[in-house]
Amino acid sequence: MFKDYVSLTKPGIIFGNLIAAASGFFLAAKGNIDWFLLLIVLIGTACIVACGCIINNYVDRDIDLKMSRTKDRALAQGRVSVSSALILSLVLGAIGFALLHVYTTVYAVLFGVIGIVVYVGLYTLKYKRNSVYGTLVGSLSGACPPVMGYVSVSNGFDVGAAILLLTFCFWQIPHSYAIAISRFDDYKAANIPVLPVKYGIQTARYHMYVYIVAFAIAALMLFERGFVGVVYALVISLMSIYWIYLVKAGYNVENEQAWGRKLFVFSIIVVTVFSVLISVDYVNHGQVEVALLQHSQLAIPS
Repeated sequence: MFKDYVSLTKPGIIFGNLIAAASGFFLAAKGNIDWFLLLIVLIGTACIVACGCIINNYVDRDIDLKMSRTKDRALAQGRVSVSSALILSLVLGAIGFALLHVYTTVYAVLFGVIGIVVYVGLYTLKYKRNSVYGTLVGSLSGACPPVMGYVSVSNGFDVGAAILLLTFCFWQIPHSYAIAISRFDDYKAANIPVLPVKYGIQTARYHMYVYIVAFAIAALMLFERGFVGVVYALVISLMSIYWIYLVKAGYNVENEQAWGRKLFVFSIIVVTVFSVLISVDYVNHGQVEVALLQHSQLAIPS
């Protein structure tokens, strides 16, 4: 029973969002890390994400039964009652927002609200079943956790926060299309109008090109604006090029669902590497500056 309640929160999604939130926190902190504040941000974010995921499970319990990937979920199978699930969701949401309100900034709370309103109100309830644009709408909610981490430190929505928001929004879309391609039959059976199902995989591929390029441009703006260093710019550029190559390789594959899974896995690698680099690159950049300063001092004759 406990395992069923935990599964309602979608631990994998929580874990991914916590990595993103931590990376935004580290980017803004620039090495001056308040570990207690980081812990609060992670717990608060986890609770809010869990709240949204439980509500998503509740709303989607009918279509979950039509998909092989989700048909055994606890709410779909009735192993957890609707009332118990909704109470758990409300409790977790209240805890998450209370922690952010007391210990962080109004901006973190604001983006927590935006994230859950978009995910539950717009994506889950309005667009997911009715519009091909559901993925675009949902991308905004997925981009909120890293911004929440960032503004918890910066206490303001500056250019760094805006770039993070754009980068994660653009990343979400080809990532989501890859999931839809790899689970094409499930989405078709549940009549969910994601782009690859409604307009075809070829059309989705063209859209992937656009959003991967947009991701790369947005991500490199962090370098252009001086938030990160050369190593970051080089790695992100090379990974973006390879990501485009993988999309192009899909023209010649026989098993498109296997190709979709490969794209999905690589998109996870991309966002993980991105998150790690924005967390640590400022250290490398700082070391370079110190080394240059020391070199210039040694070069000055006494």
